[in-house]
Amino acid sequence: MKIILDITRLVEDGEVTPAEAERLKSLAARETGSLAINVLMAIGVTAIALSILAFKVTATTAIILGVALTALGLAIQHYHRAKWGPLAFANILVGTLAVSGGTVYLANGHAMALLFVMVLLLALGAVARSGFLIGLAPFALASVLGSSLQYLHASYMLVVRGPTITILVFAAAAWGVFRLSKRLPGVYERLALIFSRVSLIFVNFGFWIGSLWGDGPGQPWVRGAMLERQVIIPDYVFAVLWALALLAVGTWGVRQNRRFVVNVAAVFGAIHFYTQWFENFHATPWSIFIAGVITVGISVGLWKYNSVVLERPAAGAE
Repeated sequence: MKIILDITRLVEDGEVTPAEAERLKSLAARETGSLAINVLMAIGVTAIALSILAFKVTATTAIILGVALTALGLAIQHYHRAKWGPLAFANILVGTLAVSGGTVYLANGHAMALLFVMVLLLALGAVARSGFLIGLAPFALASVLGSSLQYLHASYMLVVRGPTITILVFAAAAWGVFRLSKRLPGVYERLALIFSRVSLIFVNFGFWIGSLWGDGPGQPWVRGAMLERQVIIPDYVFAVLWALALLAVGTWGVRQNRRFVVNVAAVFGAIHFYTQWFENFHATPWSIFIAGVITVGISVGLWKYNSVVLERPAAGAE
């Protein structure tokens, strides 16, 4: 559990001594430095893994190479963790991504291959204690359900072919794994919360697409193809349910001092508002002005919430 503390305020109120404040600041600086290193490691490892596939090696070769790197990383982690921990971590990450990419390519994106990749990411993420690998696992699950993120020249695309099933599956995953995290040791609690948070974002993706296009649950779809499907659940149903869900989850987040949940609810609340506003009222000077005023109001409310949390003697958990 991470705690948010206003050190300056605590010193001024006499809750902690200046010496204790300096010690807490040094610990926070160490944590921030570790975060920066992990971010750089994740970027570098992703580039290496993608380059392995880009060298036009066969999928089988990529899998074999990935297995070898992963095994080497696990061996180093087990026997020489203190001296070569970062090297072991890098080998495990590169190897896992290479095996994942090679497996999906070899199976031509089959659902069972994606499920295997999800389990692999979860298992090795837990062994390596890697939030990066755990955070990728929901993406594999989303692909099984027909979702994807794509990039074209200067354009980003979000594809959710089954909004209803996406919402149900990821809502269950987010809540179930969150409840599980309370029973896990600290290091694994962090990993479980990462999975839960990414799942919460996918819930909002499902609502977002559903509020624009509606959904036809149970109708067939083909991966990589756009098909005309009969709308069974209208878009306005998703729009209304999304608003209610954001309100309920945001309120729960405030009461439980879950800042991430509150901020996610606020961000997607603004996205929901802008999406529905411009879909129905379009971009006119008055619609933009009113939308801006409402957004500023939401921002002020979010700022007040964060200020209240920081002013408490014992701040809330993220």
